[in-house]
This record gives sequence, structure tokens and C-alpha cells, in this order.
Amino acid sequence: MNINVKSATRSCYFAIGVALFLMGASLVVFAVPVSVMDDRGVAVVFDKPPQRVVSLLPSLTESVCALGKCSALVGVDRFSNWPKSIQDLPKLGGIGDVNIERIVQLKPDVVLLEKASPVIARLNGLGIKTFSLDIKSMGDEERALKKLDAVLGTAESGRVWNQIQQQVMRAHKQISFNGKDIRVYFEVNPAPFAAGRNSFIGEILSQLNLINIIPESLGPFPKINPEFVVQAKPDVILLTASTATEVQKRPGWGSIPAVSKNQICVFTSEQNDILVRPGPRMGEAALIISGCIQEKMSSSR
Repeated sequence: MNINVKSATRSCYFAIGVALFLMGASLVVFAVPVSVMDDRGVAVVFDKPPQRVVSLLPSLTESVCALGKCSALVGVDRFSNWPKSIQDLPKLGGIGDVNIERIVQLKPDVVLLEKASPVIARLNGLGIKTFSLDIKSMGDEERALKKLDAVLGTAESGRVWNQIQQQVMRAHKQISFNGKDIRVYFEVNPAPFAAGRNSFIGEILSQLNLINIIPESLGPFPKINPEFVVQAKPDVILLTASTATEVQKRPGWGSIPAVSKNQICVFTSEQNDILVRPGPRMGEAALIISGCIQEKMSSSR
């Protein structure tokens, strides 16, 4: 009787083992490659989620990490500096001096980069898979997060995007205008290049009910004549610390309300990284902008 019981038990375990094996085999058989269209219009096929990822754009690096896949990064561009966990990764150059040889040595499953990158063809020619994204607006970032979800095998884009939206809403609520229109000028760099209304920065300003003095017709980031700002008379100017001293010396700028009333938001280099990158920290950018404007407008009352 005991022999029969032991024999039956062994037979049962064997049957379970066979069933599990067949289940595993079926998973392999029915696992299909994923094809994701990048922003060049190229369908990039992934047999499995990439385990070794190179990012050549700070906003893409940040998006990968926001989706919970920082651990997959094996190399980044020299400007990627957030989050801190990526700071010890190999730095692979910038837009004009990408270290192709080092990328080859890292053996990435995919290289993430911008649509206009000049190294795409060379990397592809070396057998390295590339996936390009073109992010200029908030809608572009939402789309990019969804595409990266598909590429990386994650399901976090909805959470990340909702967080951005919630932070923008908080930023909007923390500004009190008392019915007054606030005209703002956002200087991206001292050339001067400005943030236009159809840039992602312009979209943030719009969602905060701020009036951007740069018209949509000039494009996302136009180079402007400083006299234009004098004539537009913004109530608040937003710029980096490196530009702040130069603004005071520009002809005619002393008559601008923002300058004469000292309503100038001066951002640190760390804050500027958040503000000028169209990535998952755009909600933080909105909070930084609204916090400074509220402070400047309150102090002038």
C-alpha cells in the first residue's frame, strides 16, 4: 500500500513538472517581439525589454529613471545629471562629440537619442539599435513616456504623467493675482533666446495663466531683439543667475517694470536644469516658476 502511495505521489509530481514545463514552453512560443514607432517614423523591433540602455539626452535619461528603469542605463551624455544615481555612469559626450567607440564597448541593447542626432546612421551601421524621440512640448513628453513604456516593458507612464499634471495644478493654485494680468518674459539664454508660447515652457506659463510676451508666431525658442522686451514691458522676468547681472546693463531695460521693481526671478543652475528640460520634472518646473512669481508679486504690493 505504501509503495503504491509513493508511486502515485511520484507520478503526481512528474505530471505537475511536465505541466509546468509545457506552460513555460507555451510562454516562449507565444512571446512575440514588440514593434514601437519612434519619432523618425521607423518601427523599431524589440524581442525583449532592453537590459542595457544608453541615453544621449538629459530629458530621456530622466524619463527612463522616472519610469523606474534607471538600473538599465549603462551610459549617458555629459549633461545628464539627474537623478544622482546616474552620476557615476560613463559620460559619452554631447550632441557634437558623441563617443561612438565607447558606446560600442558598452554593448547597449538600444541607444535613446533625439530625432535630429547626427550619429543615428553611424550607430545603425555598426549594428546598434537606436530609438529617437523629438520632445518639444508637454504633449510630446506624454507621448514619449508611453513609447518608452512600450520599449522598456514598463507600465508607469500614466503615473508619471498624472504626477506632472497634479504638480502643474498645485503650481496654478499657489499663485494669487487678484484679477491682475501678469506679463512675463522667460529668457532661456543670454543670446538672448526666449521661450515662445508654443514651447513646453510657454505651455507651462499658459497653464499658470501667465501672459507670455513672446508671440506664438516667433516659434518655440526665438532669438529676439532686446528692444522688443523693452517695448513689451513685462511685469516679471525669469532667467538664470549667469544672466542676471547682464540684464541690468542692457540699454533701456531699467524702464521695464520687472527691472525697476526688482521683479526678476533668478534661477540657480540646478533649477535651470529642471526648467529647460522637457521631461518628467516639468511639474516641478511649474512649481518653481509659480513660487518665485508669487513671491515677487507679493513683495511689490
